[in-house]
Amino acid sequence: MSRIGRAPINVPAGVDVSIDTANCVITVKGPKGTLTQNYHSRMTVSKDGAVLSVTRPSDEKEDRALHGLTRTLINNMVVGVTEGYSKKLEVNGVGYRVAMQGKALNLTLGYSHPVVVDAPEGISFETPDANTIIIKGIDKQLVGETAAFVRSKRAPEPYKGKGIKYEGEKIRRKAGKTGK
Repeated sequence: MSRIGRAPINVPAGVDVSIDTANCVITVKGPKGTLTQNYHSRMTVSKDGAVLSVTRPSDEKEDRALHGLTRTLINNMVVGVTEGYSKKLEVNGVGYRVAMQGKALNLTLGYSHPVVVDAPEGISFETPDANTIIIKGIDKQLVGETAAFVRSKRAPEPYKGKGIKYEGEKIRRKAGKTGK
C-alpha cells in the first residue's frame, strides 16, 4: 500500500470540506479562500469527523499512482486554504531590478524595454526590495507555475549567474574563455 496514499489528512478547525462523489469533485473552504479539485473516479475519498482518507480499489499500477497523487492534491488544498504558499525569487545582475506597478510586476532585466508581468487570479506579488520577488497564493500549482513564468523572463546564465533564480537555487557555473 502507498505510504503517502494511506496517510490520513487532518482537517483543522475552520476548514470545511465537501465531497461530491457523483461528480468526483472535492471542495475545500478555509480562511484564505476556496479551492475545488476533480479526482479520479476510481479513487474513494471519505470523511470521518475531521479526518479525510483516500482508498483505492486494487493494486494495479495506475491505481497505486493515483492513490498517492489524490491524497497529496487534497492535502495541498487543505494547507493552501489555511496557511497559503509562497515562492521567493532573487534577481541578480547589474542594473536588474523589480518594482510593483499596481498589481503587476515591472521587471528591468537588461532588455531594451521593461517586462511587465500581470498577476493571475489568486496570486499576489510582493517586492520587499529591488532584487527580491515573493509570489503568494493558496493554490500550490499556480504559485509554482507563476514563479516559473517569472523566472523564464531571464533565466540565470552559467557564466556570471545573472538572471532570476529561486531562493537557494545553485547555479552551475562555467569557467568561460581562457586567454593567453
